[in-house]
Amino acid sequence: MRPAVSVILLTTLIGAGQGLFLALFTVQSYALVGLLAPQAGSAFYAGGSAVALALLGAGLVASFFHLGRPERAWRSAARWRTSWLSREVLALPAFMLVVAMYGLMHALGWSPALATGTRGTPIDATLAVGALGSVLAFALFVCTAMIYACIRFLAEWHTPLTVVNYVLLGGASGFTLATALASLTAPGLVGFLSGWAVLLTVLAAIGRAASLWRNARLKPKSTLQSAIGIKHPVIVQKSQGFMGGSFNTHEFFHGAGRTWLRGVRQAFVLLAFVAPVLLLVAGREPASEPLLLAAFVVQYIGLLAERWFFFAQANHAQNLYYQAVS
Repeated sequence: MRPAVSVILLTTLIGAGQGLFLALFTVQSYALVGLLAPQAGSAFYAGGSAVALALLGAGLVASFFHLGRPERAWRSAARWRTSWLSREVLALPAFMLVVAMYGLMHALGWSPALATGTRGTPIDATLAVGALGSVLAFALFVCTAMIYACIRFLAEWHTPLTVVNYVLLGGASGFTLATALASLTAPGLVGFLSGWAVLLTVLAAIGRAASLWRNARLKPKSTLQSAIGIKHPVIVQKSQGFMGGSFNTHEFFHGAGRTWLRGVRQAFVLLAFVAPVLLLVAGREPASEPLLLAAFVVQYIGLLAERWFFFAQANHAQNLYYQAVS
């Protein structure tokens, strides 16, 4: 398939925003049960929520560039009963609203106690909003991933690993960004968040390696003979039948050669997984703001390459017919 820049930006930006919010709520949850010291002030939670909201908003803006008629975007939510795209369209603004509420409540210091925990720690309203946001974050991960995983005729996408990888990659980038933000606003959290970031990055690498291994062993069900309806054992295509390209050749194939694909795969493995882990470990103690920020920047660049490869690797069956151009 031909990777669309707008969709690459959408999925990577909102994934990082979701992961960042989950990191914020994880810190607050650990503090509730006494595993972390409560954070004084609102800089970490409010600032992190603002960054997460900015990432989500940027992803939403990017999505409009993928629409032929942006003024009709509202119609994309009409098929929520059957369409994962419609569910994503509903889940994203709902999640953004909850993130905005979470950050605003922390910024204003408005956190009335709703109950008391087992250790006497008050369970306030921000924790309830954070729990709702976490549920919406995972729902959005599933909706986004299932847009591709539900397409049966694209075998590279039609696997539970697609959902697993979207969740892990978004979580890894979000926790890496949270570590960088903590180095500025809450240095005491750097060790905790960097540990989570390294763990999620390693898990994401394992999940992505599993999908690469699986996809490399796929055997297409269609053949050139079945594509054109001729059973002769020897068929050689010399031309696609016309001189220029077509919608099919532009939209369903990326046009890159195997050498380029191999290079992109090697690049995203290095940038999305190997380099961030090394930078996170190197910048952990003592906390180094430049190294931790570099870890996120490098990882995000790697995720852009990974998402390009994800779309490009999907081989549409129609390319059997248009192989002279593909």
